[in-house]
Amino acid sequence: MKKQILNFLTIVAISTALVGCKKAKEAETKAAEEVAETTAVSVKYKVDPGASTVSWKGFKPTGSHHGVVGVESGVINVKEGVVESGTFLIDMKSLEVMDIPAEDEMNAKLSGHLKSADFFDVEVYPAAAFSVTGFTTENGKSTLSGNLKMKDAENNVTIPVTVVENGDTVTIKSETFTIDRSKWNVKYKSKSFFEDLGDKFINDDIELQVNVVAKKA
Repeated sequence: MKKQILNFLTIVAISTALVGCKKAKEAETKAAEEVAETTAVSVKYKVDPGASTVSWKGFKPTGSHHGVVGVESGVINVKEGVVESGTFLIDMKSLEVMDIPAEDEMNAKLSGHLKSADFFDVEVYPAAAFSVTGFTTENGKSTLSGNLKMKDAENNVTIPVTVVENGDTVTIKSETFTIDRSKWNVKYKSKSFFEDLGDKFINDDIELQVNVVAKKA
């Protein structure tokens, strides 16, 4: 009996570990596409920077770091619950690290490194941009496609989202997804660009979750 209980607990522990280690799905990524057009009957919403964020998480063999980046501005055009077109700018200079206390010198060191030319080079590329190219809903699940321009590269990504209209406000919230940073030329300690890194590499996958809130213009 004890052996059966032990076996059962072992299975539960392994199952829990597997669920906890489940990675977010990588966004479908392809070449940039033509940006969607706006029709006269769509409703225009202006992005609220104070209520909108992009959460990020990066991984390496010894652990991970996470934080947020602010949304600078943007416009979203919606027609009958469908995102028809729009663009929003991500303020790369606002990048913050959240898993290290703000007063810890390592916080400033890490955020400064992420903003440097090793990673996102925010002095040269202060903003990233997402421009809508398409929106589909199948079996009750919606996906938003758009051109993500970051640094000197632009690719089209498709991400699962939920769109909620509430009075004069519309909220677009994505599920957690990943992008491959190497496709935007973020090269530091990437196995896609450098060999013989051993266990000193940093994963190419960056985990993201987008939450954009916009108010009727």
